[in-house]
Amino acid sequence: MSATLAAIHIFPLKSCAPLPLAQARVQARGLEHDRRWLLVDDASTLITARKCPRLVLTRALPSDDGLQLDAPGMPTLHVPIPDASHRTSSVVWDDTVAPLSADEESAAWLSRFLERPCRLVFMDDDCKRPVDPNRSQPGDIVSFADSHPLTLLSTSAVDHLNTKLADPVSALRFRPNLLIDGVAPHAEDGWKRIRVGDVEFDVLGPCVRCVFTTLDFRTGEFDSSGEPLRTLVTYRRSPHGVIFSQNLTPRGLGIIRIGDAVKILD
Repeated sequence: MSATLAAIHIFPLKSCAPLPLAQARVQARGLEHDRRWLLVDDASTLITARKCPRLVLTRALPSDDGLQLDAPGMPTLHVPIPDASHRTSSVVWDDTVAPLSADEESAAWLSRFLERPCRLVFMDDDCKRPVDPNRSQPGDIVSFADSHPLTLLSTSAVDHLNTKLADPVSALRFRPNLLIDGVAPHAEDGWKRIRVGDVEFDVLGPCVRCVFTTLDFRTGEFDSSGEPLRTLVTYRRSPHGVIFSQNLTPRGLGIIRIGDAVKILD
């Protein structure tokens, strides 16, 4: 059985509900529309579902002119892409970036749903965030993703994990952009370069997992047993932490589609 692309997901607003796609455009900083919007607090520091779990219940649908937001008990809201005059400064982990600040209506909508003060910012083309220079090439850029433009996970790795769990979990607990069929569990750990369809990617090392994996995006609640992280600690621990899935950086542009062949180049 050959390796194929089984699923594509993006997260237009960082930490929002997953959005499945049949195809996606690969850009330098990741899949088109993926993690281009971010919530920040009063100190202009990122907010994620690690500390604000209700954020995973927010459904974000991107378009060329903005973002449609939906959430339980809230009216649908369209957020226009901010004007370039609304440049601001925000802190994303160790990086300070200069995104555009969205309108007050979106800030009020999200603050009401999440029950905390926050505002929305947008990464336009002029907002550059470099990838960690220790794991990239000069000029590599990334969206508001944690570290790299994309993540990849094999479905067999999730299936193997689920044989160890009393209650199986969805692959989307790990928020991969790309899910790969037709390989052995964790085969991706040994890859260095791949081609998906006509687009090549560098495989730049594993994702270190955190409490976010214990958050059910369907309910917005953390698993009281600490799963699947508690089980992953028993067989996926590394010197850097629990690892599960791989980080990717594109080495080309183009369209990828579900069903595309995945070729291991190195």
